[in-house]
Amino acid sequence: MRVIAGSARGLLLVAPKDPRTRPIADRVKETLFAILGDRVPDTRVLDLYAGTGAIGIEALSRGAAHATFVERSREALIAIRDNLARTDMLVRASVHAGDVETFLAADSAGAFGLAFVDPPYAERAILAPLERLVPHLAPGATVVVKHFWRTPIPQVPGLARWRERRFGETGLTFLEATGRTDAAEE
Repeated sequence: MRVIAGSARGLLLVAPKDPRTRPIADRVKETLFAILGDRVPDTRVLDLYAGTGAIGIEALSRGAAHATFVERSREALIAIRDNLARTDMLVRASVHAGDVETFLAADSAGAFGLAFVDPPYAERAILAPLERLVPHLAPGATVVVKHFWRTPIPQVPGLARWRERRFGETGLTFLEATGRTDAAEE
């Protein structure tokens, strides 16, 4: 696993030995950031269920202003901090140890322009985190959900689906913050 592009291009990242941490494949990461394109530079990024931190670090390498990582696994938190140090990005990042839903229940320090949601496949916990994420997003923000391809992504008021991609058993669903939170959004 490595950083694909930007200021930290080619640097190797570490991953915890915990099998519950599923590092994103380079091919998936490459396609993800090709789709995001100019949505990354100068934005504030939120990496939920961050695992190794590879997604948020890739965004930082490509010019994101700041990345916030949320993870509860002790081993993964060690990997995130190690990876941020390896890529010299500690000053542009904050790491929060704990549960994603607890983090999202707290007041946000500001609006995020890009958020990645990668819950454990076994939990299929997508609806509650997406609902709690909406108030933390800037208008027009992009949310990317990484999920098992058969897991349906629910419609959430305030988010509109604009693209989907599949890579074997991995699905990526792209959502955009609409600023509307009423049920008439469809």
